[in-house]
Amino acid sequence: MVAFHASALDGVARNPALPTPLLLRLLAFEGDGYGPPRQAVQRAGLPEEAVALILAHPVRNARTHLAMSTGADPEQRARLVDDPSPKVRAALAFGSEDHTPRTTVQPLADAVCARLLDDPDAFVREALLDSPHLAPSFTTALATHHDPAARLRAVRDWEALAQGDRSALAADPDPDVRRAAALWACRHDAHLTAELLHDPQAAPEALRHGLLRRADAERCLAERTHLAALAENPSLPADLVERLAVDPDEDVRLAVSVRPELDEARRMAIDFTVGDLARGDVAWVRDGRADPDVLRRAATSAHPLLRRAVARSPHLPPDLLRTLVRVEDPVVEAHLGIHHPDPSEEVLMRVYARLGGTFSAWMAETHPRFRREGLAARYADHPDGHFRRLAVRDPAATPALIESLSHDPTVRTRQEAARDPRLPLPRLREALAVPELASSAGANPALPEAEMTAVLDRAGVPA
Repeated sequence: MVAFHASALDGVARNPALPTPLLLRLLAFEGDGYGPPRQAVQRAGLPEEAVALILAHPVRNARTHLAMSTGADPEQRARLVDDPSPKVRAALAFGSEDHTPRTTVQPLADAVCARLLDDPDAFVREALLDSPHLAPSFTTALATHHDPAARLRAVRDWEALAQGDRSALAADPDPDVRRAAALWACRHDAHLTAELLHDPQAAPEALRHGLLRRADAERCLAERTHLAALAENPSLPADLVERLAVDPDEDVRLAVSVRPELDEARRMAIDFTVGDLARGDVAWVRDGRADPDVLRRAATSAHPLLRRAVARSPHLPPDLLRTLVRVEDPVVEAHLGIHHPDPSEEVLMRVYARLGGTFSAWMAETHPRFRREGLAARYADHPDGHFRRLAVRDPAATPALIESLSHDPTVRTRQEAARDPRLPLPRLREALAVPELASSAGANPALPEAEMTAVLDRAGVPA
């Protein structure tokens, strides 16, 4: 395995004990045109003098990192709205690229977004409309915007739109806006659904969600047109559902098997196959993730996709959480480790043990519920370095053990030990000079200020 090596400067940039004078010195660094390390710019709780330095920084990268920071307040980021670089303004418009479930990104104020939407650079306007971080109050106001791309973005929040805005979008002069609006409106309009079935771009979605006339459903079934989409349609007559339940196409049968109106006996009588890694993207479970009845139906079902879908809900009560844990489905456990605030330590440990090196394992390991006590005694001498690394997490681990693990054959175990404040100072100083440990050692909060200063000096950061 190739380990990621970063510099001691990168580590110091994210060190929680970095004194403000050194932070300001680091933020002023031009870094041969690359600017200061991203970790310094995107620290949470930057003081005003640090923000001012970044806003006026001559290197565009520094301002771009602030524009996309999850650690900065929206008001701090908004001060880049008049930045001379369209790339910085586009970064501000899109916002953070961190979409992990435990990360909350506060949206920019509506007035700031409105200015970005009027930006002279099309790239900035496009970045804003692509952003996943816009407030509903802003997106619904786009329904009457002069730009059809903005009105198209408003359609995505159809359920929050006023009826007058919906009617206007349905009659919009732009064909893409009209189509997008029609795909929402057709859920309650069989005539509109029938029209959309003649549009190749719209037909699959209209079949999936639109209110269907029986004749249209039968024609699609006879022509075998988008049958997997048709099998999801909530208005499909019951006898046609039964026909699709025995369709020769296994994707069609699987789509039928997760329909919400089926009772458990009928659902499990369908001949379907679920892949070992299928994530469980079931719309009615996703949309009802806070509905107690939906949660109970899905969690107590024998259908793997329903259990996997409901495992993504952070609202599962303790009894349903225990029900899902007993299933011992690796995908269910991975979802619980990512999305639920209170999974058991055993579930998190199984995810970590089974999926080491993956995003799911990282989410499990960084979960507040991940076990800490007893890990040193259990894993310090484990034959797998992936587990020896866990010993560092134990509050009872001694400085001698941390130092021993900083020499471990597995690089990630050495890195974990190098960032631990219990590491004896002589070994911490040594680690700063070891390429694969330098970044971890630089981030160690026990690193003396004099050593941090020396790191900046050696990197050529002006005093």
